[in-house]
Amino acid sequence: MSGFQSPRGLRDLLEPLASAHGWATDRAWAAADAAGYARIELPIAEESALFERAVGGTSDIVSKELYRLEPRGDDAVTLALRPEATAGAVRAYIQHGMRSQPQPVRLATVAQLFRYDRPQKGRYRQFTQFDIEAIGDSGPGIDLEVIELGAAYLRDLGLTDVQVHLNSVGCTTCRPAYVETLRAHFTPVVQELSEVDQSRLATNPLRLLDSKEPATVKRAASAPAITDHLCADCTAHHASVTAGLATIGVAVVPAPRLVRGLDYYTRTAWEYLLPGEQGQQGALGGGGRYDGLVELLGGTPTPGIGFAIGIDRVVLALEARGLLPTAAAGPAIVVAGIEPESVAERVAIAGQLRAAGVSARADVSTRKIGKQLEGAVRDGALAVIIVEPDGHLTLRDLVKASQAEPAERGGVIAAALQLVKNEG
Repeated sequence: MSGFQSPRGLRDLLEPLASAHGWATDRAWAAADAAGYARIELPIAEESALFERAVGGTSDIVSKELYRLEPRGDDAVTLALRPEATAGAVRAYIQHGMRSQPQPVRLATVAQLFRYDRPQKGRYRQFTQFDIEAIGDSGPGIDLEVIELGAAYLRDLGLTDVQVHLNSVGCTTCRPAYVETLRAHFTPVVQELSEVDQSRLATNPLRLLDSKEPATVKRAASAPAITDHLCADCTAHHASVTAGLATIGVAVVPAPRLVRGLDYYTRTAWEYLLPGEQGQQGALGGGGRYDGLVELLGGTPTPGIGFAIGIDRVVLALEARGLLPTAAAGPAIVVAGIEPESVAERVAIAGQLRAAGVSARADVSTRKIGKQLEGAVRDGALAVIIVEPDGHLTLRDLVKASQAEPAERGGVIAAALQLVKNEG
């Protein structure tokens, strides 16, 4: 056994989870394509200042979880592995002049992200998210589109009871007064709070509603709801989104103390959760509006909204419910032989079959034919083509346990193709 193992919080994906991740990713791209979201591939690292400014210096992501890269050579800036995708998408929106395009600009990506987090089931230091961004529309209609797109993606995978936990976190007009109300609510129990939450009380009381510390959670249960402190515009927006989701049949659970973990959210904020699940296992993703983020990162004031759904969490939820897709099928045809001189021909025949649209592999060993046949049966192959010592080919039907007479290459390949077609 090797002395090396995968680093803590990082993992190897083996079957059947590897295929399930690929399947969930393919379905994510398909959902985005069908809804008219343009694909974007973002760099795996950005200037660390981008995340520090966008996500917020007091957020756990920046203060505790950011993987910074030491500058090298002539590099004058510190880079960081991306912990989330929205900041990079907004940076790209500004950098490439997307404001000149018809608004909103709809973007989608499936990205590998990195956070220095405490590893546990469903939470890894390297993880994958399906990310949707719609930049340039402030109306509640785009909220409905984005929220429904994520919910429909999860339902289509088989997670049909997914719920949207919905809140509004207000705007720069109404949120400051609520923050002071929240600070006043927590101040009497400040000595009961952890050191981290005491710091949050001083710098960003909203983050207390997202705390997992028992004393903070207990006090948060009786905290005033931000929906009772919204300005008229935020109240109207939230009412339109709530009514619209009911009209289109998206199950909504009011969550008046949901704030999400990122500082850039405004107005609509939500999470996709599975009912009955405990803790993080039921949280599949979420999103929100970020109407001030483009301006914060140097662009013209532009509204935006988006979500991120964790592919790792989705696959675990599917596995727990027995809904993982069938693992990728083995080759339909295996090409076998025992003569070392026939190895190249076996590979060539397998390639010809694949070019014709049939899955095939060559057995490149010189094991006994019986052992090669056992391997083909184990892989679920329908048939084996045997390259005989005299150069002829023999087709063995593993389904019917029958074998044809040796023949020329063209005829045997045609017969193999027909056999696969007949088996459907």
